[in-house]
Amino acid sequence: MEEVSETLSASDLLLKLIEREPGVRYRELLRYTGFANGVLTYHLSALERTSVIRVDRHKARVTRYYPVNVPENESQVLGYVRHEPIREIISFVLSRDMCTFSEIVEHTGKAQSTVSAHLKRLKDAGILSVRYGEYQLYSLTNKDLVAEVLLKYRQTFADKVVDNYIEMLDEL
Repeated sequence: MEEVSETLSASDLLLKLIEREPGVRYRELLRYTGFANGVLTYHLSALERTSVIRVDRHKARVTRYYPVNVPENESQVLGYVRHEPIREIISFVLSRDMCTFSEIVEHTGKAQSTVSAHLKRLKDAGILSVRYGEYQLYSLTNKDLVAEVLLKYRQTFADKVVDNYIEMLDEL
């Protein structure tokens, strides 16, 4: 992450970081700012109380922070694509329309149990759907939204998987 001016107040610094990286996690903010836990909590609470940021708290004890101008449907997808292995799965399914569990495992090179856990989370979140038959076929429930989120926020998590998909879109 680029250096942010040290002349900013703590709240302004946090807001800039959250705007630059929507969906950033609490631990990442601790690392970026170097703030003590209590100082960070205080300033984030103040930003949330004044409705400058939106806080997404999941039951898996993951807290993500978004500027209020990020729509909730985008933030739901963004919260998942921030995690590189899940982003890789989503990008692969997006490029294929439908694919089997075996194809996803082969593409990612991850253990079957890891891929299975990620697919379950994505299915439970309503991002992926499964068609049952001879094979379980995975597809995105809202392909356009996922493509838009990957394109719109690619600078905040740029890597080769997203860049490859963006190149593929440019070729169409």
